[in-house]
Amino acid sequence: MKIYLDNCCFNIPFDDQTQLKIYLESQAKLFIQHQIISQKYKLIWSFILEYENSRNPYEIRKNTILKWKNIASEMVLVDEEIIDFAERLEAINIKAKDSLHLACAIRSNCDYFITTDKKLLGLELEEVKVINPIDFIIEMEG
Repeated sequence: MKIYLDNCCFNIPFDDQTQLKIYLESQAKLFIQHQIISQKYKLIWSFILEYENSRNPYEIRKNTILKWKNIASEMVLVDEEIIDFAERLEAINIKAKDSLHLACAIRSNCDYFITTDKKLLGLELEEVKVINPIDFIIEMEG
């Protein structure tokens, strides 16, 4: 099974862990990463993840997240199909970077797009299921 974690999902463990929702999402995301290492899921990396991560002002965060590029099963590079699909998503009021993340997940035929972004969590797409880390674990693990 292929999964795509967006930038906010990768960064959630660095957020304020005194907030219960953030703490639970962080633990769920860390569990998912463990499952990726155990090869239960295939992680997909993309040019937009790389770009956004390179803009992270915190070196420790940036370097920790970048290690996942080498663990990923696949790297999605930009092409016209991705740009076209991202533009269609932008037309329905999805931000440019979020549109590119979704387009990359769809281009690589991901089963799940995992995010903690509230604006994306209500989104229903035929091509990929958008879900938060907690709900993903509930769905996968019962």
